[in-house]
Amino acid sequence: MRKPPGPLHALLCAAFVPLLLSACGAAGGAGPATPAGHALQVAGTLDRPANLTLSQLQALPAATQTVTFASGSGTQTHAYVGTPLWGLLDGMGIQADPAAHNDVLARYVLATGADGYRVVFSLGELRPDFGNRASLVAYGEMVNGAAAPLAASGPLRATAPGDGKGGRYVSGLLRLDVRASGSTAAASGGGPSARIAVSGAVRQPRSFDLAALKALPAVTRTVGANTYTGVSLWDLLNATGGLATGTAKNDVLAMYVVATGSDGYKALVALGEIAPGFGNQPDLIAYEMNGAPLGPNGFARLVIPGDGKPGRHVSRLVSLEVFAAPAAP
Repeated sequence: MRKPPGPLHALLCAAFVPLLLSACGAAGGAGPATPAGHALQVAGTLDRPANLTLSQLQALPAATQTVTFASGSGTQTHAYVGTPLWGLLDGMGIQADPAAHNDVLARYVLATGADGYRVVFSLGELRPDFGNRASLVAYGEMVNGAAAPLAASGPLRATAPGDGKGGRYVSGLLRLDVRASGSTAAASGGGPSARIAVSGAVRQPRSFDLAALKALPAVTRTVGANTYTGVSLWDLLNATGGLATGTAKNDVLAMYVVATGSDGYKALVALGEIAPGFGNQPDLIAYEMNGAPLGPNGFARLVIPGDGKPGRHVSRLVSLEVFAAPAAP
């Protein structure tokens, strides 16, 4: 579904006439050819994909954030300056299927650095009324009270405020690709569910009924007025023998899981959101609410405690598909 041009589109078109064709091209087309001197290519399922120069990014609404995270060289603290990642993507018109309720919550953005390093952010974690992660496309850092360019690793960096480790801080950021999930799990009538199939990039695909869930370590989370009991989503995925990662550094951070309900409703969670040491988000597959079974909502439900709205809470859960995001072309 095309989104009407907004303030970001107007700013790009008015301020950067020499790149008019790349920043304001045909809606939904393939990513434009990269012009010389570009800083960032933004492509994928967008109405207005663009190649943006550093000057263009600096002309967009700016924010400053102070973050602390662990790295191989010790704890780091930075005060980054940049433009909000969600605002950048939203301003380019994120395409969504109008026939699929909350389809944007089943999409992700792949951030790729100059060295090929890849990280997935779910659009649900970035969207302000859901996960509200204030990630930036950073182009500067405050030093002695003034903004200075980033270090030699490249002029741009994606940030992941709140992560314990710095694996999702993509240095030398070159590309952002917005994509649909690729999920093939189908609706199964919309009735109560009795079993969850875990498939995709796991070592031992298997299914879980209520007894199998209860055999795993139980966790309890309070969300609003309700208290849920169930299994950590991270632990459930690893109960299949572990994630089928490759040999690249932090491969798990380029992976995601898609939850599907019996009615076909889908929501996507980046594994970096829930991985211990990174986002460490306490998502769970609940089988009880306030001490009682879920009843007509199915035997299991994906619950994401930190989201502002429950759009990524998937009831009547029937499928969890794990994917490794393909590299950018």
